[in-house]
Amino acid sequence: CVCVCVWALGACLRSPSKCISVVTVICQLETHVLGEYGLVRPISVDAEGRFLSHAVSAGHMPVAHQERLYYNVTVFGREFHLRLRHNARLVAPGAKMEWRDDSDSIRHSEPLHDECLYVGDVTDTPGATVAISNCDGLAGMIRMEQEEFFIEPVERGDGVIEEEAGGGGRTHIVYRSSAVKKTPISSAAADFHSRGADLGGLMDLESLYRGVEQSINHTRAGRIRRQSLDRAYNIEVLLGVDDSVVQFHGKEHVQKYLLTLMNIVNEIYHDQSLGAKINVVLVRIIMLGYGKSMSLIELGNPSQSLENVCRWAFLQQKQDTGDAEYHDHAIFLTRQEFGPTGMQGYAPVTGMCHPVRSCTLNHEDGFSSAFVVAHETGHVLGMEHDGQGNRCGDEVHMGSIMAPLVQAAFHRFHWSRCSMQELGRYLHSYDCLRDDPFDHNWPSLPQLPGLHYSMNEQCRFDFGVGYTMCTAYRTFDPCKQLWCSHPDNPFFCKTKKGPPIDGTMCGNGKHCFKGHCIWLTPDIIKQDGNWGSWSEFGQCSRTCGGGVQFRTRDCDNPRPANGGRTCMGATYQFQMCNTNECEDIYSDTREEQCHAWDPRFELHSNKHHWLPYEHPDPNKRCHLHCQSKETRDVVFMQRMALDGTRCSYKDPHSVCVRGECEKVGCDGVVGSSKQEDKCGVCGGDNSSCKTFKDTITRTTKKHGFLKVLEVPRGARHLLIQELKAASHTLAVKNVASGLFFLNGENEYPESRSIIEKGVEWEYENDNDKETLQTTGPLRHGVLIMDVNLSYKYMMNMDSDSAIQNNMLVEDSAYEWAPKRWSYCSKACGGGKQYLRYGCRRKVDSKMVHKSFCNKSNMKPRGDIRDCNQKPCPPPIWVTGEWQNCSKPCGKTGMQIRSVSCVQPSEDNTTRSIHNKHCSDDRPETRRACNRHPCPTQWRVGPWSQCSVTCGNGTQQRQVVCHNRDDTIGLCLDTKPDTIRVCRMDPCPSECGV
Repeated sequence: CVCVCVWALGACLRSPSKCISVVTVICQLETHVLGEYGLVRPISVDAEGRFLSHAVSAGHMPVAHQERLYYNVTVFGREFHLRLRHNARLVAPGAKMEWRDDSDSIRHSEPLHDECLYVGDVTDTPGATVAISNCDGLAGMIRMEQEEFFIEPVERGDGVIEEEAGGGGRTHIVYRSSAVKKTPISSAAADFHSRGADLGGLMDLESLYRGVEQSINHTRAGRIRRQSLDRAYNIEVLLGVDDSVVQFHGKEHVQKYLLTLMNIVNEIYHDQSLGAKINVVLVRIIMLGYGKSMSLIELGNPSQSLENVCRWAFLQQKQDTGDAEYHDHAIFLTRQEFGPTGMQGYAPVTGMCHPVRSCTLNHEDGFSSAFVVAHETGHVLGMEHDGQGNRCGDEVHMGSIMAPLVQAAFHRFHWSRCSMQELGRYLHSYDCLRDDPFDHNWPSLPQLPGLHYSMNEQCRFDFGVGYTMCTAYRTFDPCKQLWCSHPDNPFFCKTKKGPPIDGTMCGNGKHCFKGHCIWLTPDIIKQDGNWGSWSEFGQCSRTCGGGVQFRTRDCDNPRPANGGRTCMGATYQFQMCNTNECEDIYSDTREEQCHAWDPRFELHSNKHHWLPYEHPDPNKRCHLHCQSKETRDVVFMQRMALDGTRCSYKDPHSVCVRGECEKVGCDGVVGSSKQEDKCGVCGGDNSSCKTFKDTITRTTKKHGFLKVLEVPRGARHLLIQELKAASHTLAVKNVASGLFFLNGENEYPESRSIIEKGVEWEYENDNDKETLQTTGPLRHGVLIMDVNLSYKYMMNMDSDSAIQNNMLVEDSAYEWAPKRWSYCSKACGGGKQYLRYGCRRKVDSKMVHKSFCNKSNMKPRGDIRDCNQKPCPPPIWVTGEWQNCSKPCGKTGMQIRSVSCVQPSEDNTTRSIHNKHCSDDRPETRRACNRHPCPTQWRVGPWSQCSVTCGNGTQQRQVVCHNRDDTIGLCLDTKPDTIRVCRMDPCPSECGV
């Protein structure tokens, strides 16, 4: 069968005039409009999101081509930090773009460039993907977990200023895919079905389908050539583009647009829901002339149009399968109406790799056409419509790519389970997709393109047959601007105000280069960069416990010059260093970093004790987050964890490096997959593990803590569970320090995670039935206080002696001595103070770590005294100042302020406490402001080029009514003209006898 697709997605965001604003399109076009959009000004930033520049285009940036780029874009009130990497696998080596005339002869060809094509993700947003071009502003797709956005610049062209004093950057439009609205699809289109199409008689579709089925059965029977979906498949694409698309986007912009569109298509095929690794690779683009375009598309006849397009693509095929331009699949784009209203695509099913049937016909209609192209190519790969002949109709309303009628209201595209299964059924039989176009040794392209094109040839490309370099006037430098004379009048010369391309011959042995006619020397010709030597490894980030050290290299052997390619690969490498254990076995790098903020960082105008916090999102674990001991608020400290910090308390080896978690094996080797077994033996098989478990019941005491269990240092995978709900609370004490770190006095027993001395504990209180667990290993013994529980943990049987050796040191040279009174347990209302004892060295009375004191010499019980006996004043709400209004006018202005619950003290200080302690109604934190209409004004754009080259024509410009906040407003004064008459030189007349 031939698959007909009616697509309800896509927006017309351009016009035949090359720089018309999208706002004008919204006002003037009747069939394709946006229901909602936003105007934004993206900025270029570094990896941490720090501002670098308003310049976002490759041509405006200090380094034109970079392997990694970062941008900040605010989309409907949400700021996205885009992390992009160069997509070097969309354009095959040696790929070209051809321009054809009406007879389908090649007028001009040029290499395809992929320097400004990028893909990537969004920081702190799991599942997000991005496909962006920065050739001319930012253009492409930003896909989040639940919705997609498109972005493109409002104005196009090299003359657009991005970075200027006092400027705010270049304006872009962003819109959701769900915001694209179209006229209702006609019933003729919705009900149209084809029984088949005659594609030249080489093989009809029914016999092709049977052939594929026979091939599959034969392959299964012989158990040969069956490939795993884990391998990568490459669809080498010939992209055919008819004249209607070229005229709509403009010759100077169409290549950038097409590369951006195919970059999005490629990203759609990289979605995990497809279940296969498929790359879309461009090997050739052909831009058709007007005459050939009209002959291929038969208006209102999709079957005949598809046949014409597939035959045309077959005739373009190279005879040698090893040719750089040999294609596996042809994609044809047109803006002509080849079918009933609403029909967006037409393609045969299971035609991939067939000489005639591996082709699709697609209606181009903006970036959303990428979904049309992906859908139609899906048919050629063997996918059926969801819900038609399969059981995936339930996924249609969720926005599946292969839905028979894809509504514009879906928020997140995906491939259905049926699409994945149907692809898997046929993919192994498509032999043409197995080769990698990037593995070939293609001939290198000329360093200067003008070496192959004279000025006369360039004049013919610019203005047509018969035009040659202007020789009537010799007062100008031919390399400054290319002037071309009319074939019938050598004194009538025209220019497009651009120089000849670099390398063009301009004199005896001289060539044009950067607008000057000079002798070419090796130092000015294009030079690709190459890596220099690695530096020595630098200083280790830690003195013990495992740090990292870096070495770097520069792309300076030689540096890229005159448009040469930059070096591929990383600029730095790192290795582990100082992996010896620290003398202080309790040290925790993340805890030290958080603790350093105690005297410096205030939250709600109060100081806090900051504890380490491991973020549940793996992508954020190398961002330094800390938790308040007093309020348990979690705060991002606006910096990355120091290099060498462990990514997770559950993985004692992998480390943070420049904000990213790098895998390190238990053998200390970067990138190693070697892991510890359950009892800590690197590469072990659990044979030395011993499990300890039991159930304990004790008689309840009326007051105080009841010691139930002591778990030794080195224990792993500890699990403590209460047998049943009880009024008693499970508490845990550090044996070495004697301090409670879970549910001590005056602590509320709520579920949470606790990090103590480098070990993370998970505590759960489910209706007074408590559970405590940790992966360990414990750096010290712990005492478990409770009444009725079961326990289980694991130990390395070979480490019993080591455990004994690691008990507190016996040495008569140390003694317990009073140190200081503790802080009062309460600020008011009657608290307690405890006399703290420390370990003192007898010889010089210097206080040392408590582990030096003899364990047999019991630590004295500290004295207790009352403190802060006066009654507490009631907790109160404290409010901060209202911040500035978010908007100067309009309907959405809001103000916010901080509101916190504090406990006043007699010394006129306050301390933050949980909001539940304040009984009064909480003051409002948000309020409306500046809710009055914004002043409006008309804004006008530049006049377009005249619609004719001779005689009388018209010019257009955009006129938009803007509010002060750059939203569309309602202007009451007279609207400036949007069209005017232009008069060019009289057209030459034809005389006859």
